[in-house]
Parts: sequence; C-alpha cells; structure tokens
Amino acid sequence: MMMGKVTMTEFMSVLAIMVAILVGAISPGPSFLLVARISLSQSRRIGLASALGMGVGGMILATFAVVGLQAIFMQVEWLYLGFKIGGGAYLVYLGYRLWRGAKEPLTAGDMPAARSGFLRTFLLALGTQLSNPKTVIFYSSVFAALLPARPSLAVIVILPFILFLIEGGWYSAVALAFSTARPRAVYLSFKAWIDRTAGAVMAALGLRLIFSGGKI
Repeated sequence: MMMGKVTMTEFMSVLAIMVAILVGAISPGPSFLLVARISLSQSRRIGLASALGMGVGGMILATFAVVGLQAIFMQVEWLYLGFKIGGGAYLVYLGYRLWRGAKEPLTAGDMPAARSGFLRTFLLALGTQLSNPKTVIFYSSVFAALLPARPSLAVIVILPFILFLIEGGWYSAVALAFSTARPRAVYLSFKAWIDRTAGAVMAALGLRLIFSGGKI
C-alpha cells in the first residue's frame, strides 16, 4: 500500500502541530521537574536517559492519539477515570520519594556515577510521561484542530516520530543545561530545599490530576 505524497496543506498542518506540541512541552510540569532533577543530581548521560524516556513516551502517546484513544475515553468514562487516578497516584509517589530523600547527602564526587542506571532512569522517565492521560487528550485536540479531515497515511505514520523528536529534543536540551557545573553547584548547595520543592510540586500535580473532575 502506497503511503502517498504529503500535500502542501498537510505540510503546513504538520508545522503548526510541531509548534503547538513544542509550546506544550516547554510548559513546566512533572516531566520537566524529573529531567531537571535527574540531570542536576547525576551525570549528563543519566540525564539524557531521562530525556530519551520522555521522547519515547511522547511517541507512544501520539500513537494513542492518532488511533483515537480520546474517543475511547469519551465512550468509556470509567477507563479515563482509572487512567487519571493511576497516573495521579504515580506522580504523588514520585513527589513523596523526592521529599523523603531531600536530606540524603550528595557530594560532587557522586555525580558521575550512574547511581540509578541508564535503563532504570529511562523507564522512570517513560512512566512519568505516560502517567498523565490528559497528554493524550492534548495531542488529540491539537491533531483534531490542525490536521485536515482526511490526512494521508504518510502524515499519520510520521506524526509519532515528530513527537519523539520534539519531546526528546526539548528534554535533551534541559538535561544538557542542568548537568553543567554551575546549576549542579547550586543544586548541591540547596539540595534539601530544591528536592522538597520539586517533590511538593510533583505531588500537587498528581493530586490535581486525581481531583480535577471526571470529564474530558
């Protein structure tokens, strides 16, 4: 089956989607907090592992959006509620872990060590990205608003990979920025306060997701 050519209208629609998704990715949230904190407290390599997890998570969610998960949520409200409660509880748990470990000592010499491991950090970031069903709703809304009524197969196939590049690229930039010497030194000086603040914000985001109402 031929995928067909991308028309100029579709090309412009994809560009508009890229801008909208980039703006959404830049907005601070639990994903940003996690990548920043990992990059500050560990090595650049481990920070990039978290960025990769965010990119793969974005690609998976974009695939769900393309195949119509939003329509399923609208038809089966309890499924959406289950995703919301589960995702919110996961963010609350991550916030609790950050808060609990705020006073644990961390020295500059510990930084290069991959204390959490590349794969474990990747999976942690992937789980964080996938924990918010409203991201699927956001992607679906952007696609519905900006895509033509009948997009070509080529556009449908390429969209998840575009989301991977945007999400992964943005969080890679975050990881590279926060793994440099000056931000790391600031983090070491104020670790307890930074970790507690990040933990409280992440837990609050999780609670907001749980109690933000049942409607899409």
